[in-house]
Amino acid sequence: MGGLGVVLLGTGVTAFGIAPLAPDASDIPVHQVIEALNVPTQTQANIDALSATQQPDAALVLYRTETTRRDDTAQSLLQRLGVPDSQAQTFLRNDPLARQLLQAGRTGRPVSVEASASNELLRLTARWLSSDERGFTRLVVERSEDGKLHSRLEQGALTASTKLASGVIRSSLFAATDEAGIPDPIAIQLAEMFSSDIDFRRDLRQGDRFSVVFESLEADGEALRTGRVLSAEFVNDGKEYQSVWFEEPGHKGGYYGFDGQSSRRYYLSSPLEFSRVSSGYGMRFHPISGTRKPHMGVDYAAPTGTPVRTIGDGVVEFAGVQRGYGNVIYVRHRNNQMTVYAHLSRIGVRKGQRVDQGDFIGAVGSTGASTGPHLHLEFRDNGVHVDPLSIARKSESVPVPPALRQRFDAVAQLQRLQLDAAASIRQASAE
Repeated sequence: MGGLGVVLLGTGVTAFGIAPLAPDASDIPVHQVIEALNVPTQTQANIDALSATQQPDAALVLYRTETTRRDDTAQSLLQRLGVPDSQAQTFLRNDPLARQLLQAGRTGRPVSVEASASNELLRLTARWLSSDERGFTRLVVERSEDGKLHSRLEQGALTASTKLASGVIRSSLFAATDEAGIPDPIAIQLAEMFSSDIDFRRDLRQGDRFSVVFESLEADGEALRTGRVLSAEFVNDGKEYQSVWFEEPGHKGGYYGFDGQSSRRYYLSSPLEFSRVSSGYGMRFHPISGTRKPHMGVDYAAPTGTPVRTIGDGVVEFAGVQRGYGNVIYVRHRNNQMTVYAHLSRIGVRKGQRVDQGDFIGAVGSTGASTGPHLHLEFRDNGVHVDPLSIARKSESVPVPPALRQRFDAVAQLQRLQLDAAASIRQASAE
């Protein structure tokens, strides 16, 4: 106890001895210094002159952007843009060029405006795809110095930029692509690229992941539509599938693995883009005859008018009306193989016409012996019916031509780097 008392006493003495060394802030003298600053006469004169000539409304220009909606009117669009300008509303309703902006059914068109501080329209710019979708139309509405509005249409070329994205399967492919902000046309291409290796209706597993590099076609920096998938990687049940687009002048483009083997099989897995198989190959209960009988093809349920494409290169052998098939097309392929497309609502090819894989040949319908809109597809090998769903996986792929291998390797290396970057986006967002 005595020793502890000595220690505490020593500490207290030390603190007492150190504290007085610091000066008390209240004892420090305070001095106030005031100095006059001279503003140069010329600068002050310039400021006065600028203030005198500047108009209140001209000092502020407001910029806003929106996209058109299906039920938009000139009034609703301008109000959403924060420009309640009655003169501008009347102009958009009556001017022949400006009226093209709000044509029936035209949605998603980007619109930007410049307005004065008093919410008077100074300039409106809108963009939409041209009829051939290779370029775009730009509508410009401007207010001239006399206060009147004038319009003009301009034509421009789309520019391509590269987008990266990735995602993880939790329920379905389209749910995952929506979550990743990937447009539906790109999701459909993604399914098409790997459809010969992955059955997206039955083979997907929770936790499967994908990365994709694709084109965005833009007008003045605004995305108007998507382009082609440039490369993609899909990991399904632990197995990796990769594909990269390669095209050289004078050669047909296609998708290849990074090893140079073609991802494109001789036959597509489906004549429709990601449709539902409503009736498979084999014995079934026939909906019209009411008896069990063999079904020598595959039926795809789809709305009337859905585009139908040929699943392989070939020549149209027959295009017309035939008994229970209704409107039907026969396409002859190599090695005496043939595909049949039946119950079409319309036919888009003629006898003797050469078609390439993926070409449009007709549209889904319900002609002939049919109880509802669907496509009936048959595959015949030397006259013998074969299950069409088994054809795509059995057909062989074609490698990159040896003369183009060096160029392909350079393209593949660049796409590999971009896919790695896309995958890192997913990892970063997860962390």
